[in-house]
Amino acid sequence: MDQAYVKKLENVIRQMLTPLKDVPLKCVIQALSDCDIIPFDSSNKQDKVVLKKLAQVAKLAGAKINSNGILRSRPNEVGNDIEPCVKDALNEVGYQSNIPTTSKGKKKQAGYPDIEFIDEFGNYHYLECKTYNIRNVSTTQRSFYLSPSDDFKITHAAHHFCLSYEIFEAGRAGNDNIYKCRHWKILSLDKLCVDVKHEFNSDNARLYQKELLLEEGSVD
Repeated sequence: MDQAYVKKLENVIRQMLTPLKDVPLKCVIQALSDCDIIPFDSSNKQDKVVLKKLAQVAKLAGAKINSNGILRSRPNEVGNDIEPCVKDALNEVGYQSNIPTTSKGKKKQAGYPDIEFIDEFGNYHYLECKTYNIRNVSTTQRSFYLSPSDDFKITHAAHHFCLSYEIFEAGRAGNDNIYKCRHWKILSLDKLCVDVKHEFNSDNARLYQKELLLEEGSVD
């Protein structure tokens, strides 16, 4: 292969791998879904009602979490257990909560956002559930993830909220820790900025192809 061409390709790859910093999430969502993130407006009567209800949801779900605690070996596994409590609380305050429906009409659990709900005014909202440790809440530890998809979960112009709980270890039960929460935060993500970090990947068909195999054998 021509060395000048190879060098040009190498330079292109280097440019591709340069991380993008501080990209507005609203631009990402618009590009991926053609749907706007509606900014939260503290002077809007409907927005104020929704925020008040979400505060009730945070308290109800937090109380339910603390009634029994969450048994997990590691704190980064707790987030998935909080989501059902939040859904129940949304329904309890009169909001219709669901797994988001994708652009192809499917209910999709994995990926951003966690929950889709409809308020008393007929407006759609998206809600992401998170947890944090008070010791690292102000650090650069990555905590928000979004991956592009050809069947994206966002199909409406809507507010994008995040409900996050401060968790702590409240004891032990067998091999697991007992996690409870002591504080909550409701965030509006319309002003959130994100970074893009590229990666290379392969699949099993290419990884295990005969051309790469040096030797193999059975374990006695």
